[in-house]
Amino acid sequence: MDATRPVVPRRAAGRDVEEIVDYLAREAGLDTALRFIEAFEEACDHISTNPAAGSPRFGWELDRPGLRTWPVKGFGYLAFYAEGRDHIDLWRVLHMARDFPTWVRDELLD
Repeated sequence: MDATRPVVPRRAAGRDVEEIVDYLAREAGLDTALRFIEAFEEACDHISTNPAAGSPRFGWELDRPGLRTWPVKGFGYLAFYAEGRDHIDLWRVLHMARDFPTWVRDELLD
């Protein structure tokens, strides 16, 4: 098992989580939004101790070496991240139905 490293969200990842929580609270209720927060925190805990466990599939498909994903269990979201030397760089938290190639292109243009 790898040593624990902090998960550091990029600004876009923080916005993603805020938008997801707001959406779930509005559309499914506060309990569902709170369950998402708990599942997201569990995903971050797992990533921080086992960063290599995430799938490199989208990293390969999107030509982004080192990019991995880990699911937010019970919700259709993936956490996109890369390992840094002393932290985990959380790029985005996106729904699995999202157009990932468009997101990557947009990120490269920013």
